[in-house]
Amino acid sequence: MDKYKDCACELGESCIDVAHPRYLKKPILYPKGMKIALVQMSVGADKAANISEAVKLIHQAKELGAQLVALPECFNSPYGTKYFPQYAEEVPSGETCRALSRAAAEAGVCVVGGSVPERCGSKLYNTCTVWDDAGKLLAQHRKMHLFDIDIPNQITFKESEVLSGGNQLTTFEYLGIRVGVGICYDLRFPEMAHIMAQKGCSLLVYPGAFNMTTGPRHWELLARARATDQQLWVALVSPARDPEAEYVAWAHSTLVDPWGQVVAKLDDKPGTLVADIDVKTVEQVRSQIPIRSQRRTDIYDIVSKQ
Repeated sequence: MDKYKDCACELGESCIDVAHPRYLKKPILYPKGMKIALVQMSVGADKAANISEAVKLIHQAKELGAQLVALPECFNSPYGTKYFPQYAEEVPSGETCRALSRAAAEAGVCVVGGSVPERCGSKLYNTCTVWDDAGKLLAQHRKMHLFDIDIPNQITFKESEVLSGGNQLTTFEYLGIRVGVGICYDLRFPEMAHIMAQKGCSLLVYPGAFNMTTGPRHWELLARARATDQQLWVALVSPARDPEAEYVAWAHSTLVDPWGQVVAKLDDKPGTLVADIDVKTVEQVRSQIPIRSQRRTDIYDIVSKQ
């Protein structure tokens, strides 16, 4: 490869539209779709610095042609139960939300704002906000499934020590495309993805921060599973890896198409992945392998209780 030989995309030449000038000179245009940017940023202890970096990267993604920009989980704070109360803010009036709203409007893009610790009365949530290109709040998703795991001699983590779980599914529409939102551990629950697909989603975005135990085993596997079983696009957005952090993220932000194939992914370093979401592929896969109409709903079904 040329001067872009240090590309963070692990697919190299087969990745046709990652954020490199030589690819962006000849963008692939689809009759219905949009260009998405997955921002894998470094996150430190300085909240103001984290917010400033996110805003800068949103504008850079716009310059690369992105129409929807997605940030990682807990992008304004270190990930850890002891940090959540300290970094928490109200939604949508907190400083992070105000900055995202302003950045979305100034850049003219939709921003899926990763997640932030949200304070609502006496409760704390892990919350993703979504802002349209005018800076208006489109959606708000509170992480439904809290990350409580115990793998002996590897990792023990209990979000429920300080966080409460959300109680609703979240979808929104942008540029005519229905998008569903989950946060990290939500990815493990296919029922949630199934209902979002039933609601018309062609793309699911999961800001997440899998760790060094579960990341190598399940990060890509689960993305490909959700994309395959629901026949849609799946985007996973992680913070970059910081080996010195108390919680070390696997990183490797990834985009998977409705065939279950990895279109592009980053390594563990900071970077931005830019690619086209082609809704035509969703329609093709669903018509060629019509599992949606072949489900035996006379015997089983998945329904929302809301």
